[in-house]
Amino acid sequence: MGSKNVGKGLRALVIVDDPATEMVHKMLLKKYGLDAQVAKNGEEAVVLHRFGARFDLLLMNKEMPVKDGFNATRELRQMGVKSMIVGITSHGPGVVRDEFIAAGLDEKWFCA
Repeated sequence: MGSKNVGKGLRALVIVDDPATEMVHKMLLKKYGLDAQVAKNGEEAVVLHRFGARFDLLLMNKEMPVKDGFNATRELRQMGVKSMIVGITSHGPGVVRDEFIAAGLDEKWFCA
């Protein structure tokens, strides 16, 4: 099986408010066969799940308007969402990153 089929049949939600970052993540996911949908902020991600949407992977930006990644991740976990959540942030080691991880991330994926 080639790398292009690794994620075939899997659904991802890219939660970012920056069009360039959205494009990069969608391209990477598509490269590996994942079907990607976009939410412009954490509140959109929470609402999608409240209305029954399900994803295998969530790429969650830390800094967003309306509801940031920290609060959205925490709320999704409280709702019982078991999907893998990967955090996207430019923060290096420290309190901000640690709080984001403590909110319920499975992985941390830090961008410069």
